[in-house]
Amino acid sequence: MSELTRDSVEAALRAWTEPHLGQDLVSAKAVKDIRVDGGKVAIRIELGFPAAGFHERLRAAVARAVNAASPAAQVQVDIATVIASHAVQGGLRPLQGIKNIIAVASGKGGVGKSTVAANLALALAAEGAKVGVLDADIYGPSQPRMLGVAGKPESKDGKTLEPMQNYGLQVMSIGFLIDEEQPMVWRGPMVTQALTQLLNETRWHDLDYLVVDLPPGTGDIQLTLAQKVPVTGAVIVTTPQDIALLDARKGLKMFEKVNVPVLGIVENMSTHVCSNCGHEEHIFGAGGGGRMAEQYKVDLLGSLPLDIRIREQADTGKPTVVAAPESTLAESYREIARKAAARIALKSKDFSARFPKIVVQDS
Repeated sequence: MSELTRDSVEAALRAWTEPHLGQDLVSAKAVKDIRVDGGKVAIRIELGFPAAGFHERLRAAVARAVNAASPAAQVQVDIATVIASHAVQGGLRPLQGIKNIIAVASGKGGVGKSTVAANLALALAAEGAKVGVLDADIYGPSQPRMLGVAGKPESKDGKTLEPMQNYGLQVMSIGFLIDEEQPMVWRGPMVTQALTQLLNETRWHDLDYLVVDLPPGTGDIQLTLAQKVPVTGAVIVTTPQDIALLDARKGLKMFEKVNVPVLGIVENMSTHVCSNCGHEEHIFGAGGGGRMAEQYKVDLLGSLPLDIRIREQADTGKPTVVAAPESTLAESYREIARKAAARIALKSKDFSARFPKIVVQDS
């Protein structure tokens, strides 16, 4: 058995790869302190992403890593979470009250993007973050129904809107301001103006993440968001189907062109398991999301099944993460949330909020 020292403990930690960060905790600068007292080791870890549902497994994994080198060591692991604001595309600064913006996009409609966005936001909140949702689909807002929110937002100062709230989320959508069946027959400039107003004139309260549910495609709204809104990263939702992947690639390339990093790909409806006989079938093809992720060198954040419960729960305003929090489906969403947030945590931090704006006036 090697001598138990700070260096030997650090070396042991370097031998274990944290699954969400894709690197060891020392290299990720998550190990903030190591104290050795005889045969006792106290390790303080600071994660830059929410992972409440993973903390116990993380403690056990760290202890195993140390005990692999020093079997008799008594290991105590303390975990803290500090979510910072991270760099956005050039020339922009994070918005007041929002540390990070995550755009959820798809090149094609009908791939379950809004359901993924709702469950991603709920999963981030379940993992310990303060989260908001902006429904940017002006033509077809669906988040009010999916998140079980009704009514109209208030304005306390006559200038900004208070976000609606449910399940611990702050939510804003054009759907709160119009009748549910009213069609939005607006041209592009009006739509993009509505989006920027909803974003900038909502009084978001100290969010770690704002999840923006984009409409499908690569049109005016997507370009406005990519060019004028400080986006920390994007998540691309697709099905394994070739035609969906073709459009998903366009969405990915659009974000690349405007220097918005793609955090990863979510493959939705990856497989279907018959509720009667248990037979599994790849209705929309197999492995398409993984191949796309490999081709463009981005992460496959996770694969989700075609499951009637996901649809039923979203339709009734209680998405899977809150309807069945202990289910394997909810855990899949939480794992996707942890991976996406970990990708953000590895990015450069943004310190612009620490510096005051200096205005020079002629006297």
